[in-house]
Amino acid sequence: MLIDSDTQLNRRSYYEASVVRPLPAPPLQGDLVADVLVVGAGFAGLSAAIELAQRGMRVVLLEADRVCSGASGRNGGQAIAGFASGQGPIEHQLGRADARLAWDMSLEAVRLIDERIAQFGIDCDRVHGYLHVAETVSKARRLEVEMTGLARDYGFATDFASGAATRRLIDSPRYQAAAYDRVSGHLHPLKYGLGLAAAARALGVTICEHSPVLGLSRGARLQARTAGGSVTAAFGVLAGNCTLGEYGPQVGPDIAPRIMPVGTYMVSTAPLDPALCRQLIPSNAAVCDTNFVLDYFRFSADHRLLFGGRASYTTRTPERLEQLMAARMRQVFPQLGKTPIEHVWGGFVDISMNRTPDFGRLGGNVYYLQGFSGHGVALTGLAGRLVAEAVAGQAARFDLFARLKHQPFPGGRLLRMPTLALAMLFYRLRDTL
Repeated sequence: MLIDSDTQLNRRSYYEASVVRPLPAPPLQGDLVADVLVVGAGFAGLSAAIELAQRGMRVVLLEADRVCSGASGRNGGQAIAGFASGQGPIEHQLGRADARLAWDMSLEAVRLIDERIAQFGIDCDRVHGYLHVAETVSKARRLEVEMTGLARDYGFATDFASGAATRRLIDSPRYQAAAYDRVSGHLHPLKYGLGLAAAARALGVTICEHSPVLGLSRGARLQARTAGGSVTAAFGVLAGNCTLGEYGPQVGPDIAPRIMPVGTYMVSTAPLDPALCRQLIPSNAAVCDTNFVLDYFRFSADHRLLFGGRASYTTRTPERLEQLMAARMRQVFPQLGKTPIEHVWGGFVDISMNRTPDFGRLGGNVYYLQGFSGHGVALTGLAGRLVAEAVAGQAARFDLFARLKHQPFPGGRLLRMPTLALAMLFYRLRDTL
């Protein structure tokens, strides 16, 4: 989940500029009793709340800021099948048969987006189509091997092009190969998140904004305390991702060291000629390269290029961010050399050490959902469904993911970010060379 690294920067978010938010929900006042307490009103928390309410449970959702004020309202909007880790680490830990079940659930996650859009009438600029692109001949070979393996082992077919044929899929001199995936796609994430929040409220979920949890007492009954009151519940769902660390040791000390906040940033251009958009990406697909420190981009419904990347592994916003992002964008599409930038924003996305999702339990009645590692637009919806199934007594699918092992990042609270920053310098150099 993205957390704000620069308040002034986030005021220039294209997503915030293109929606009208409802008035804030009132903060928690007084003492409430619920079946389930959910902490965090991003995609994961909202999805869990919807699924739980549909099963007849009383749900209270506490959000420290506004609904979807973090990554869920500021991300690249790419709804992607599969996992950031690829299938290799999942096969290694779970075996081929259960890795196939996990893969199939990732496809369910993408379908679930469309089901919720249809069920709740959410207008969020949904588009199908996704391009994996490779910058060099060696990376093109690796991309082809990966796509061939997905087709052979998982029945997931893509259209692969290399060399000059790549320009038919994306009109950029930067890429040596591309694989077109018809299942994945993109959407306006803040519109989608606000639609989920409206759906949750309609189902009876109590959403309290500006209600950070100051303490969480565990036991047979849970009690979360805020500045204005408390919530007592039989079950809890922690869906704050890397914001759990901001709450301090009272909420998620067991799990916070297993995720790392990584800064990622986006710009949007002024509106472009629709004909130019069709020339640059004829399928209107979302695009992501195969680098470890990657770029990702797509066109908005009003024909702006939304371009993301420039990962930062410290808490500081990069200097001259807008100029750096514009330069990277123009390396991909020189055709946009004189196109002005109108928005720039960013924050932090949560990653796990092995880039696989980190779902599990603390005791018998507190569940956590974190470590989406850049695949959260789709996987958060699945996570919400799986945790609701587990609370209702059907935990087999949740437990498949809970079997994945996760290690804390090295260096402890003070040194893990500098350690990771040094490691990322190596990966950025490897991508360049």
